[in-house]
Amino acid sequence: MLELGKVQELTVVKRVDFGVYLAPEEDAQEKVLLPEKQVPAGTGIGDRLSVFLYRDSKDRLISTTAVPPLQLSEVAELTVAQTGKLGAFLDWGLERDLFLPFREQTKQVREGERFPVALYVDKTGRLCATMKLYHYLKTDSPYQKDDQVTGYLYEISERFGAFVAVDGKYSALIPPREMYGSLRVGDRVTARVARVHGDGKLDLSVREKAHVQMQTDAQKVMAAIEQGGGVLPFTDKASPETIREAMGMSKNEFKRAVGNLLKEGKIEIGARQIRKL
Repeated sequence: MLELGKVQELTVVKRVDFGVYLAPEEDAQEKVLLPEKQVPAGTGIGDRLSVFLYRDSKDRLISTTAVPPLQLSEVAELTVAQTGKLGAFLDWGLERDLFLPFREQTKQVREGERFPVALYVDKTGRLCATMKLYHYLKTDSPYQKDDQVTGYLYEISERFGAFVAVDGKYSALIPPREMYGSLRVGDRVTARVARVHGDGKLDLSVREKAHVQMQTDAQKVMAAIEQGGGVLPFTDKASPETIREAMGMSKNEFKRAVGNLLKEGKIEIGARQIRKL
């Protein structure tokens, strides 16, 4: 059986001026063309060749000895070759670029950008790319709790959090409670593994462990006070929304940082502001 989007080992069953026809061993009637410029020197009838099957510019099934960086249902990082009215086209090393429809984009992409995509077959039988990676990512990462990882943030959900492709291939999530600072689709993030689920999926945190993070947060608060001329115009009694917007941390984290600075004698807390000593 000829399988679109996959590398297969097929047998040469016919030679023509413009190439050779290949067929699976179990069905010689099901043939696909390998263009002459792709045919290895000395190839003859009965030889077996490893080829990738895709569709040419006229949507005809065709084979190539060039192996793209991903096969059907796999994930790989590709570069945008150009954008068009219906979507973008990605360079994947074949004569025909890979189409990325607008509906499969999780952000507007631009020429020259590079990011992970998965390969699928659309309803018309064409190979296409998608940036919606959740169902294609692996769950057998080598990472353990507290390991540092890097990945591509490919989608954000208000309910579930920020979805990340660690190393471009492993399934990970930054839960809403761990989403601090400015996180956007398309970001390359460095994070700590907060949890490894039983199914192998990772929960990530962009913050350090509590005792380390407290020192970092304290430095951040002190920097904000100094930038304000020695004054921060709110205290740890401010609303969680005010603190998160201004400092990018939760109210509890802010209170711990302020408490640490107060203990060290670096600040004093007034009714409505914090002052540097």
